[in-house]
Amino acid sequence: MVQAILEELVLRKDYIGSESLDTIYFGGGTPSLLTQTDLGLIFEKINQLFTVDEKAEITLEANPDDLSKQKLIKLKNTPINRLSIGVQSFFEEDLQFMNRAHNANEAKTCIQNAQTIGFNNLTIDLIYGSPTMTNARWVQNIQTVLDFDIPHISCYCLTVEPNTALAHFVKKGKAEPVDEEKAAQQFEVLMATLKKAGYEHYEISNFAKPDWHARHNSNYWLGATYLGVGPAAHSFNSTSRQWNVAHNTQYIQAITNKQPAFEKEILSKEQQYNEYILTALRTKWGCNLAKITHWGNDFKAHFEKISTDYITQGLIQQKNNIFTLTDKGKLLADKIAMELFLDC
Repeated sequence: MVQAILEELVLRKDYIGSESLDTIYFGGGTPSLLTQTDLGLIFEKINQLFTVDEKAEITLEANPDDLSKQKLIKLKNTPINRLSIGVQSFFEEDLQFMNRAHNANEAKTCIQNAQTIGFNNLTIDLIYGSPTMTNARWVQNIQTVLDFDIPHISCYCLTVEPNTALAHFVKKGKAEPVDEEKAAQQFEVLMATLKKAGYEHYEISNFAKPDWHARHNSNYWLGATYLGVGPAAHSFNSTSRQWNVAHNTQYIQAITNKQPAFEKEILSKEQQYNEYILTALRTKWGCNLAKITHWGNDFKAHFEKISTDYITQGLIQQKNNIFTLTDKGKLLADKIAMELFLDC
């Protein structure tokens, strides 16, 4: 797999042109399985093929049970300077419901060890809205993050994906469906508590202390070009997106034959506009009417017509040519975005 990743980097080095890399992200799957030697080979190849900004944000995703003290020490001796830790909750009942491999104590120990070893740039994931997550417990989860002085937090509402064990349990009545009213209450508590603590709500699911925004994710929401390498990895260059085959063996065989296996979609103007609305509206930077006009006056007219009603309802706010969601609007972000979409 590592050799295939190295080869794909060579085959696709021109995808992002001559731009220097300001973020590198090891995500999806289990990148924490990579050894220090594996990571060394990947970084060596990246540096051969690309110019990497000396202050680049380099993130590795991992679960608490993957990050032993010994593993953290080894990671500290690599260029990785940011960790994204999938905590989800600091309570056993929640973790068991979500079928997580770690326990609450492992989550806390992992964070403590990471900070002691020198990983100050941390982000953790939490999930709200699950049947086991009471409002009181949710408040305690947020407080634990504040007590650890973690600079960035990503929070997601529990979703029941089709064809999963949870979907099966809900269908059979063995698990409760997501209570949307409770989830909304917990999201409102999250926004209010973190705002009071000095965190900026810069994207629907993401909060950061000043100067601690996730650069990688911010680039995605702002429509920057990115190259994805590895099975199921996605790439985007503003006019098209493509995604690698998800099957490990097929991926390796294709790369070995120097014929990367991927699907590609050329985006129409309508799709480019929809993609922009979907990502930009989620952020503090919002949708820029000048950028929308780039696709044509019809796009501008449609956006202004639909957004006017949401402004009246207090769900969208306008400042000059910038349109952003209010806190009330953030509760309905997906619905509002869909209304602003154009048929493709």
